[in-house]
Amino acid sequence: MLKGIFLEVKKKFETALSVLRQEKITIDPDNPAAVEHYAKVMKTVREKADLFSESQRIKYTIETRTQGIQDARTYLLTLQEIREKRGFPDELGAEAMMFEALDKVEKEIKKPLMRNDKQGMALLMKEFDAINKKNDLPKYEEQLEHKIAKAQLEELKKDAVEAMETQKKKEEFKDEQMVDVKSLDIRNFL
Repeated sequence: MLKGIFLEVKKKFETALSVLRQEKITIDPDNPAAVEHYAKVMKTVREKADLFSESQRIKYTIETRTQGIQDARTYLLTLQEIREKRGFPDELGAEAMMFEALDKVEKEIKKPLMRNDKQGMALLMKEFDAINKKNDLPKYEEQLEHKIAKAQLEELKKDAVEAMETQKKKEEFKDEQMVDVKSLDIRNFL
């Protein structure tokens, strides 16, 4: 079993590297086109190597952590806890809107909403759909992936600059000019 897991991880790693070897990635987090291209490449890597995107990871975490929760309020509180632990800000105030929707539904049905209450959950989903339309949440998910890509490029840039500065301190590289990070091709380092 352990060997099978290792071989699967190895295959995913090799698939990811094969995609990265084919694509030129410009390490320029300040260039929107470079960030967009990086996000596209990483999406291709995730798809071909069968890896989770950040939103898929969050969805999986939600499914596993909320499996036995019976009432809607505890479910929403657990979602809030997951978001906070992952360090995602609630920029849209969606949680407050979801709790308001839950309060509205519970007031309407005159009891706490249970997740197995099909009619009550249908009312809540209707309220959530209105929130989603109002805030264009699918677009927000895309923006989140873009922010993650930008943060990863910033980290790559920081690591590259740090490595070059470390090399420059060595005697044999003292006279060398540091190259611009944007000109580096990560394919040469794979």
